[in-house]
Amino acid sequence: MSRTGDRPTMSRDINPILKQILELGPTIAFFLIYIRIKDDMFTLGGTEYTGFIVAAIAFIPILLAAMGILWWLTGKLSKLQIFTAFVVIFFGALTAWFNDERFFKMKTTLVYGTFAGLLGLGLLRGQSYLAYILSDMLPMRREGWMILTRRLTGCFAVLAVANEVVWRTLSTDLWVKIETFAFPIALMAFLMMQMSLLQKYLIETDTSASGDGSRGKSDG
Repeated sequence: MSRTGDRPTMSRDINPILKQILELGPTIAFFLIYIRIKDDMFTLGGTEYTGFIVAAIAFIPILLAAMGILWWLTGKLSKLQIFTAFVVIFFGALTAWFNDERFFKMKTTLVYGTFAGLLGLGLLRGQSYLAYILSDMLPMRREGWMILTRRLTGCFAVLAVANEVVWRTLSTDLWVKIETFAFPIALMAFLMMQMSLLQKYLIETDTSASGDGSRGKSDG
């Protein structure tokens, strides 16, 4: 059970495939809209916009709708999802206001860079903020959490730098494809590889026991 202010709310599980659709669907929708209108120009309020900027603007309500459905079905949203939505809205608004696609491209750098910075700050304090967020779902010893946090901090930093290189040196078409597919696939592959390497740090839980303290704890 989670709490919103003073009002308790129940977290609910949903079909994992539906959850993935709601989380990844907006990005795929942005890609499809962009591919469809990338060569077109649109006049809105007397200002002419490229297909990329229109697709970026359309991405915002699609993302908010998907997050609203996810919250309605599960009763919760992660802090990372809320932060990402805020960044998308902020940089999407800047993109529309200044009619400059560079703002929307930079948002990916900010998201990955912020994740790297926050995890790195925790490491400097001798803590794993990752464990604080995920330890309930993935019981693991402190040593494992610290290793994973260090590696993920480096991964996010590399992705942030890679995004800067890609959008500044390659075409918009290539950036959209890399942003939509390459970055998420690289991150997913990295995480899957880490889970394999960190198996020895996982804490096994005894689902047949209840209230006997058999479940391990991570001190993150």
